[in-house]
Amino acid sequence: MAGSGSLGPSVWAVSDGRAGNAAQVRAVVHALGETRRWMKIGHIAGEAHRAEPLVLTPRMPWTWLPADKWTSPLSSLPADQRALLQGPWPTVWIAAGRRSAAFTRAVREWSGGRTLTVQILDPHIPPENFDLLVTPVHDEVTGANVIRTVGSPSYFSPHAIEDAAQAFADLADERGKSAIVILGGNSRAHTFTEAAAIRLEDQLRTLSGQGWRLRITASRRTPDAARARFRKMADEIGAQYWSGTEDGPNPYIAWLTFSDVAIVTEDSANMLSDAAWHGLPVHIAKLEGRSEKFDKLHESLIAHGAARWFGGTLETWAYAPLREADRVADTIVEKLLERYPQPDMGGGGDKVVAPDWLS
Repeated sequence: MAGSGSLGPSVWAVSDGRAGNAAQVRAVVHALGETRRWMKIGHIAGEAHRAEPLVLTPRMPWTWLPADKWTSPLSSLPADQRALLQGPWPTVWIAAGRRSAAFTRAVREWSGGRTLTVQILDPHIPPENFDLLVTPVHDEVTGANVIRTVGSPSYFSPHAIEDAAQAFADLADERGKSAIVILGGNSRAHTFTEAAAIRLEDQLRTLSGQGWRLRITASRRTPDAARARFRKMADEIGAQYWSGTEDGPNPYIAWLTFSDVAIVTEDSANMLSDAAWHGLPVHIAKLEGRSEKFDKLHESLIAHGAARWFGGTLETWAYAPLREADRVADTIVEKLLERYPQPDMGGGGDKVVAPDWLS
């Protein structure tokens, strides 16, 4: 975060190359950079500012081992990635994914404990290896330094929402019976089979006939056959459809902002959490397959009041939006202030140091 010489702590965003993991890191980093938080920690003189995220892709046989058994983590990386891991170390290191955990653990040691290390998702080693461990409640990991989230950390900045609202201002007049439909795809636990696609198509056609305005978006994992099916259906019923840049600017944030309900396939914690961040009533659409992990994810979203199973009808209800990335970022700020108390500005009270550009 920020460029060389920037005011404030340096933050390295790290992932193992998987898009879903990178999205969770990005959410927490963006939440941490929100002005009201950054003002509290702007007095910290960070080193090694890095504007671009780090992608670390360790190789076998290291990846077969638990992260606390990697005797030489650097040896697991290609040479160009090894060159990136050297001091000075950042103020905060935020990583996600089991394959990044060994480096999170190592940076804590290499920095002499000065780097605040934050690991997202269950690393399958004790939480004590990190300063903060962020895991979903359905992973059932506990510890004094564990932040348990419902779903995944999602975050949408006020600036991003404002930009989306201006770019798609016409959608503001289409509230009342508008539904965003977020299509996932195949994963280790679920399969977007033809039968599942036919079932969902039939349900969406019925909703369209009942006056619901549908906004359908596909993900990178959506099978080509399903993409073609739902694009054809959207054309026939007058629904909006987006699956890539060939369909124009990405309306995802605007659709989340200006929709009344969401239908989300069950396979993605991130997509379900995005809809829940906006406080939309989330209707979980079934695919084929299951796993105990995802069963617990769905149960946690339902228990929070964010979600219900989709059976072909849409309902509206209210609940507290899931702002888990904000909660993680607040904890990071607390930990940083314990290490780097704000300078005494005089006058007492709860004060923050104004950055130089406001002088």
